[in-house]
Amino acid sequence: MNPLGIHALVWEGGWSRAECERAVRSTREAGYDVIEIPALDPAAIDVTHTKAVLADHGIRGVCSLGLDLDADISSPDPDVVVRGEAKLADALAVVTGIGGDYLGGAVYSALAKYDRPLDPRGRENMLAGLRRLARSAADHGVTVGLEPVNRYESNAINTVADALAVIEEVGEPNVVVHLDVYHANIEERDFVSPVVAAGDRLGYVHVGESHRGYLGTGTIDFPAVFGALAAAGYAGPVTFESFSRAVVSPDLSDRLAVWRDLWSDGMDLAVHARRFVADGLATAQARASGPPETMVVPAGDGRNRQLPDNPLG
Repeated sequence: MNPLGIHALVWEGGWSRAECERAVRSTREAGYDVIEIPALDPAAIDVTHTKAVLADHGIRGVCSLGLDLDADISSPDPDVVVRGEAKLADALAVVTGIGGDYLGGAVYSALAKYDRPLDPRGRENMLAGLRRLARSAADHGVTVGLEPVNRYESNAINTVADALAVIEEVGEPNVVVHLDVYHANIEERDFVSPVVAAGDRLGYVHVGESHRGYLGTGTIDFPAVFGALAAAGYAGPVTFESFSRAVVSPDLSDRLAVWRDLWSDGMDLAVHARRFVADGLATAQARASGPPETMVVPAGDGRNRQLPDNPLG
């Protein structure tokens, strides 16, 4: 069974000691194995305390982040690049300090809407910065994941094909594809081909609904997602990600364009998501290991429309 993870912003909007304790405890109570901690402000994370809390609850911690326009390794401005690399170094220090082994997300550019294509000079800066990050991470047994995000959140890596091209040029073995089905729903032609294309470079998976709310109530074709992962033999983490202004801080909600409360009860959302993902993966894995089936095309648009027990808490 894949390790199942949950993004910390399902539980808390920050990472004070009290928020850390509540988030990690809730992760365990909801039945997850992994908590993904946003390292958007690495200095705000009490590393020693976080490591102790994770150990107390038997939860694995990983980190993710997106860079800022004034600290962006894909910028043609050398000063901006220096600040971006410093932020990545600080985030890597958090990962190693909590005993983690994964740093992913938009570690290659700002998480922002750019007004022009990626500058060729910026792309070279990005490749060099990622190469240095990967080598530093390898010294600590940490894997770096490149998460393709949609065109409104980056101009550098929008598809798995983009990520694979960057990975090839970076040339470090500990750099992997971090697939997020929310973004794939916008940028990829389907949910199967990116998994096939990533192959053994697929190292981390985000599952989230098209509207960022309860799984199964939007347009993501989850049977296709889970089926592709099972057919590929993917055994890495599958982490649930969802955002609501009810929990996420106003500034980060604005940055992520989360304009409404998609849910208010994080525990209800999380428990439903864990069951949804675990059941979906188990069904897909059973089919992948069984005799070949004849594909039946469903009526209508064929998308998954399963509703949660309590759709909006």
